[in-house]
Amino acid sequence: MNQIERIKSKLILAKGADKDFKVFGAGSHQYTLTKTVSSDDILGFEKDYNLELPEDYKAFLLHVGNGGISYANSAAGPGYGIYPFGKNIDEFISENVKQYLAEDCVIYPNMSDEFWSDLNKNIEENEDISTEDFDLELGRIFSGLLPVGTQGCTYYYALVLNGEFKDRVVYVDSDRQKPYFAFETNFLDWYERWLDAIIPEDVMVTDPDLFKFTLGGLSRSIFEVYFCAEDDETKKECLNGILKKKKLDSDVLVVVEKQYELSLGEIQKMLLQILTKFDYERAKPYLIDFANKSLLGVFQFVFWYAKDRSTDWLEVIKSNTENINDVETFRFCTYLLREMNLDYGGIIVPFTSHKNKKIRIDAYYSLGQLENKSNYTDVFIAGLNDDSNRVIHTTLQALEGVEDKKLLKFYKLIAEKFPIEEDYILANLNHRLKPFGLTNKTIKNINTDTYQIKIPNK
Repeated sequence: MNQIERIKSKLILAKGADKDFKVFGAGSHQYTLTKTVSSDDILGFEKDYNLELPEDYKAFLLHVGNGGISYANSAAGPGYGIYPFGKNIDEFISENVKQYLAEDCVIYPNMSDEFWSDLNKNIEENEDISTEDFDLELGRIFSGLLPVGTQGCTYYYALVLNGEFKDRVVYVDSDRQKPYFAFETNFLDWYERWLDAIIPEDVMVTDPDLFKFTLGGLSRSIFEVYFCAEDDETKKECLNGILKKKKLDSDVLVVVEKQYELSLGEIQKMLLQILTKFDYERAKPYLIDFANKSLLGVFQFVFWYAKDRSTDWLEVIKSNTENINDVETFRFCTYLLREMNLDYGGIIVPFTSHKNKKIRIDAYYSLGQLENKSNYTDVFIAGLNDDSNRVIHTTLQALEGVEDKKLLKFYKLIAEKFPIEEDYILANLNHRLKPFGLTNKTIKNINTDTYQIKIPNK
């Protein structure tokens, strides 16, 4: 069976496996494709745009389908599907589309942040750039890229039309975040992997030869590629394929565990992620050990895959508070604490005076989630006196429901410090003052020691 026939078969299997359209975008495209295009249609487009489309993309249009019932009449495919042939080609470039589609693609796999920054430099560093020059720059940045589908918002799939990486699929953000290339080297492989990732392994085993071609296929087939791979990029892509599975057999988990013990670095971390997702109890001792290397990784894996076991990690959190010094690690720490249904205030309070402003913000937010947050009024008062507007803003929001009169003194100081609105501080201050019948203006006339209205001297 050739690849086109495999894809046709897998479309049927995928629709059968996802009857409730739980896969992202499936509710829109419903695995529907309408009639194929003709060779004349393709030749006409190529002549009109002075280019030659990649063979795999043409094969899809000629033999699988074109268009459907999804957004913009897209056909079944990743995200909201594959655009109808020749439509939505101006998603990235609104002017001189013909010119830029025919040019070579300038981006490449694993390009550096510096390269991408330099490519965007003329736009980013010129606030007064004209519309004409802006369009010229977009044409240069997105040259040789054909939009073929969308994930929603500003996120798209594009096909490289020209240059060294012709036929590769690229994930593009029209707001110009750095694009990245799909692992597969052509459109059909990318599309087939999408289908394989939807079809359950218990369906695959009935016809294993059908599912040995992509890294979305049978787990055993993916590991065959993994063991033969000589580069980490391929190994990581294999593990990504395993991670997307809904279920793994115990014999596959044995392989994952063994490889974890033999691996290092990012590969080891990904193997631990797989273990945690599919067998938390098997992963737990390795997670405890890995906490010495990456608290963030451990907190993330537990929160993503075993949040009902968050309490298992209370002592680890308590013993590592001095080692939590970056925002993301602290944030996931608070996620786990909030799952534990306990008063975690004593753990959080030290972070309200952390030198990192973003950690202080998250700390006050987390205190505000406690049912007994009124017990921490004195801590919140420190937040109201913070030198960061964002911390003050968050503290005011966190104090919702706390109606302690001793806060009025500090609310008055804020009203006096901010005669005009900054960072929504006055808006939030007024929310806190409303239960007292006050506003940011009227509180200035209150004696906060006696809570009496001051009578101006005549």
